Parts: sequence; C-alpha cells; structure tokens
Amino acid sequence: MAAGWIEQLTGSFDDKKRWRRYKARKEQLPVSYRTAIDGIERYFMYAGSIVKGDVMMRMLEDLADLIERAAADGTPIRTIVGEDPVEFADTFIANYADGQWINKERKRLTDAIDRAADQA
Repeated sequence: MAAGWIEQLTGSFDDKKRWRRYKARKEQLPVSYRTAIDGIERYFMYAGSIVKGDVMMRMLEDLADLIERAAADGTPIRTIVGEDPVEFADTFIANYADGQWINKERKRLTDAIDRAADQA
C-alpha cells in the first residue's frame, strides 16, 4: 500500500530500475557511440515531448539496442543517423507518439469541439 502511494509521488519504481539498467548499458558502449547516444538522448528529452515514463523508457531501450548493435557490428554512427541527426531523431520519436503530451491536448480539443457542436 505504501509503495503505491510513494510511486504516485515519485513515479514508477520499475521505470526507475529500467532507467538505471539503460544508463549501465550506455556506460558499456565505446566512447564514440556513448557520445552519440548521449546527444540523441538529450534531444529526446527536449524535443520528444514524451510524458509517459514507460513510453520514454521503451524508446530509450530501443535506441540502446540500435546503438549497441551498431557498436558490435562496427557500423559508423553516421551510417545510423545519416547526414541529418535531427531528422533521424525526429523520425525515431515519431514511432513513440503515444507517449507525447500533445496527443492528450489534441483529444481535449476534439472533445471540446464535439461538446460545442452538440450544444448548438
């Protein structure tokens, strides 16, 4: 019971454990790949608008899978992200749109317009 109450204030314990595992995975990467994943992660945090912890963690774990595979295969970073890292990151984020705050606001807008139309 207390754990549920605490999680409501601090967030999911499972997500925190996943975050620590993700950070540990990053530390195992070669320096150049770690630099790249740090940059992409930072961009995700600012531009991703992901507010659901489980969606954010899924996205970061998928990114880690991709970068780990590239490091294991010796695939250069530019081969993964291309010439435009922002385009790569935005495309990557688009696959996790279910966690973006804007979706909640889109639904609110649609619901408000539906209510207004019903009142007319």
